[in-house]
Amino acid sequence: MNEIDIHAALKKYFGFSQFKGLQEGVVKNILKGNNTFVIMPTGGGKSLCYQLPSLMQEGTAIIVSPLIALMKNQVDAIRGVSAEMGIAHVLNSSLNKTEIKQVKKDIKEGTTKLLYVAPNP
Repeated sequence: MNEIDIHAALKKYFGFSQFKGLQEGVVKNILKGNNTFVIMPTGGGKSLCYQLPSLMQEGTAIIVSPLIALMKNQVDAIRGVSAEMGIAHVLNSSLNKTEIKQVKKDIKEGTTKLLYVAPNP
């Protein structure tokens, strides 16, 4: 991916004209296929660092988080900038069987780019 691609994607998916702090370097490193370990403060923009590469590439990214409320906020935010509701899903104990079927369907069809899951206790 070249710099124009990532800046165009940043604008398209998040409405931002520039990256914040270390985000650009992190995103570039991930897009190169490198394992990337990042520590940033709260509000430092960590979520965008994995969301943007996920949205730009094939497949579904799986994000493991014990914070169900945060997962829902992340999914709502991504859905807010996409015409496709199935672009992001949560998969946790709060879903009923019908909702779980929809999540599985969207993943199989390649619609889902971000899947937030809760670890088992």
